[in-house]
Amino acid sequence: MKPYRKYIDLPSEQTQNNLGLQILNLGHYIHPAGMAYPDASHPEAYYFDVEKGRHLSEYQLLYIHNGEGLFEANGLKPQVIKAGTIVLLYPGVWHRYAPSQKTGWEEYWVGFSGNYAQYLLEQNCFSPQSPVIQLGFNNAFLETISKLIASTETSQESEHKMASFHLIQLLGIVYASALISKQKISKKQEIINHILAEIHQNWNQNLVFETLASTQNVSYVWFRKAFKEILGTSPNQYQLMLKIRKAQQLITETTLPLSEIAYATGFESVFYFSKLFKQKTGLTPSSIRKMQQ
Repeated sequence: MKPYRKYIDLPSEQTQNNLGLQILNLGHYIHPAGMAYPDASHPEAYYFDVEKGRHLSEYQLLYIHNGEGLFEANGLKPQVIKAGTIVLLYPGVWHRYAPSQKTGWEEYWVGFSGNYAQYLLEQNCFSPQSPVIQLGFNNAFLETISKLIASTETSQESEHKMASFHLIQLLGIVYASALISKQKISKKQEIINHILAEIHQNWNQNLVFETLASTQNVSYVWFRKAFKEILGTSPNQYQLMLKIRKAQQLITETTLPLSEIAYATGFESVFYFSKLFKQKTGLTPSSIRKMQQ
């Protein structure tokens, strides 16, 4: 992973609404392996010494999309957090976290406050004593947080108002996952989750799904059927959509040339990349880049 940061700090007047929810800041960050955390470009107002930890005056939702690390909070033992994990940070609760030096990690986060936020995060399925939620690799969550980030970058007031609705949808997805996580997970789901973690960790590589299935002591035929039953698509198509989503993110969030984006996301050529991208999104990479500009 290459270092990358998108940080948006929102003035209060931009996100004022009557929903009892105010977005304060949000972003997307790729922290490579072997680098100190937080790095020097970390926003000054949120910079913290990992040894000392910190307290926040707001709620924050942290999602680890790739990699792994350690999380610790007041009264809780340090625990490993891996890709697909949500961490809810509460106002006034001491905590600290950092990615592993071996893997680094990719994180999304959003800071927020308000009466509705307080009401929702006081529900029985949420608790400062159980802040870690296994969301897994939820397409709806990733699409919603991408829309949330995009809606705060525009100058259109209507889009700013939509940001709060995107956050409500995001919290709803986390709420549903918190309820589900309290239920006993099936052996089938557990096996697919292990393989999903490998797919997300190596999404831009040429994966051999027969080999991945064998690591869980199941046949490829069983794995493919179970994967499609749980996720509604085949393993190959799932990985392809991961590549497309990552490419779309790089097109809209960076100024990297399209050729570099194609190879960084695991496509054999720019032509093949453009062809598949248009099949899946209805638009070419160049047209999205033009609209962004």
